[in-house]
Amino acid sequence: MLRARLAKGLLLGPVLVYTAFSAGPYLWTAMMSLRTTDEIYRSHYGLPIPPHWWKFYTAWTEFGSATYFRNSAIVTLIAVTLITIFGAMAGFGFARKRYAFPMREPLFLMIFLSVMFPPQIMILSLFQILINYKLFNTLAGLILVYVATELPVTIYLLRAFFAQIPVEMEEAARIDGCSDWTMFWRVMFPIALPAVATTLILNFIYFWNEFLYAVVFITKQEIRTLPLAIQFLVSDQYFDIGMLATGLMIATLPVLVMYLFLSEWFVKGMTAGAIKG
Repeated sequence: MLRARLAKGLLLGPVLVYTAFSAGPYLWTAMMSLRTTDEIYRSHYGLPIPPHWWKFYTAWTEFGSATYFRNSAIVTLIAVTLITIFGAMAGFGFARKRYAFPMREPLFLMIFLSVMFPPQIMILSLFQILINYKLFNTLAGLILVYVATELPVTIYLLRAFFAQIPVEMEEAARIDGCSDWTMFWRVMFPIALPAVATTLILNFIYFWNEFLYAVVFITKQEIRTLPLAIQFLVSDQYFDIGMLATGLMIATLPVLVMYLFLSEWFVKGMTAGAIKG
């Protein structure tokens, strides 16, 4: 019994240390978001007593967080929806033998290799494409860039999951009279929901926090996203640590809430395929 408890403590110890190391900065930022800059300078690690909840209203109204939040929501939700739909269909097509076509594996290899290139390499070509098609400085252009750059990863992850689904389930659906379209959306897609939820969460977090493409392809203030708004709070003309912390909390709350609701699906998707049968 003592040995089992000791082993359990040795396993939980590193986990607790890592949790404290990861959650510590977030909790510190949460406390700073309820304090003014003067209070932070006087005591860096002090508690928010009294808490200044009005800072969230000020950041939302006077600093334009409502507009930037709306822009980020539009870009992220549309991009995640498109990439989930197209990624699931493409991943299913690459995974099933029924849809094999010449050069399918080399094409998938090319899609996978595109993941290995850093995003900086594609900035000039993407910039020229957006200029040519008059999509520069538009949310639609930014959405297309997000979909194009992250679609290969989504296809790769979902292809691996769809390949594990037994062929017998597909054949049973066809015996019941399902077409390819019906069989995919009513049988295969629901089975793949854990993996789809995993890619959805990963893509949502990436798009919501993405900065490089947004700062290059968006220069109009009225269509900037939240990461660009946070950059304004640390510019040379303006620097307010307290308001910066408040803006960071506004930016991170949607991701936190979404993960809390979908964490179970995320764990299922990450462990899918670990146990066969």
